[in-house]
Amino acid sequence: MQRELYMSNGIQGDFQEYPQGKLNHPSPSNTLATLEGISFRYDPKEDLILEDFSLSIEAGEIFCLLGESGCGKTTCLQLLGGFLFPEKGKILIEGKDYSSFPPEKRPVSTVFQSYALFPHMTVLENVCYGLKWKGFHKKEQRDRAEKYLDMMKLWPFRDRMVTELSGGQQQRVALARSLAVEPKLLLMDEPLSNLDAGLRKDIREELADVQRKIGLSMLFVTHDQEEAMELGHRIGIMEKGKILQIGRGEELYLHPKNDYIRRFFGEYFVLFLEGKKHFLRPEDFGISSEKARIEPLSGRQEGRRELRKEGRVLSEVFLATYRLYRVSLAGEEVHIKLQANAPFREGEEVWVFFYEKEEEQ
Repeated sequence: MQRELYMSNGIQGDFQEYPQGKLNHPSPSNTLATLEGISFRYDPKEDLILEDFSLSIEAGEIFCLLGESGCGKTTCLQLLGGFLFPEKGKILIEGKDYSSFPPEKRPVSTVFQSYALFPHMTVLENVCYGLKWKGFHKKEQRDRAEKYLDMMKLWPFRDRMVTELSGGQQQRVALARSLAVEPKLLLMDEPLSNLDAGLRKDIREELADVQRKIGLSMLFVTHDQEEAMELGHRIGIMEKGKILQIGRGEELYLHPKNDYIRRFFGEYFVLFLEGKKHFLRPEDFGISSEKARIEPLSGRQEGRRELRKEGRVLSEVFLATYRLYRVSLAGEEVHIKLQANAPFREGEEVWVFFYEKEEEQ
């Protein structure tokens, strides 16, 4: 048996909640924005970052571009935002070619990783600035700022300097400023990377709620798999300037097209059993012994063949929502996640089992 282990983001009028089904399943015929046959390089003497690159974003969806640093995902966002211009190809929004338009002439708005707030301005002034830049009159600036600051639960803080706010509040100000111009497409470049884990989760939930209420289309750029899985209606995995696979988070996790995508989504093992190669994650294993049988966290697979191998528990750790086991299988080690009340203990002889996947049968 061999083992391989890898560890590893136009609104008008009052807010109306969009039907959940529409948000989760954007119509493939309702394309909002397209990068079409794009080629781009930062320096004419260097190789292309993107070559004949194409990507479509549907109306009403959060499309997450997921990949490691340097893969080209932020370049895609900056091309859509008008901060960069393609060497070849078109940038289409609602069918209109915006390839040569500057940011202020495009129906998009951007939330940056650094928030890009003005420290010498109040919360209200920061939100109004984007509206002033877009040419709105003072009354409409104030009305829209109030509308979106209230939505972000920040209206009571409108007269505070942004430097007096927490990181999470500053992120909400940046989001309110981008929403206030009511863009057709919101571009978000690693917007949560400067926040701690708990706050990131809170902001993700708020962002998903805002999107659900107003049906906003978003391109969300991130290197965080959990972030993409939680927010994205569709996720595109990028590597070296190319999209490797696009799909729902569950599809990418369970049916990756290649080893890079499989590895990108976390730890997995390759077992050779009965002449076949089996790709397994820690939640795909179950354990049984004379005293108990605990099914894999991924669930019992009715109608699928069960394969098993003798093993010995090397260690077990309680991690609140599950129990993590290190198990030796003929000298090789696998990691197994089971329900928190699993009874197996260090040194115990057990059977490790899993269900053969459909594509492996």
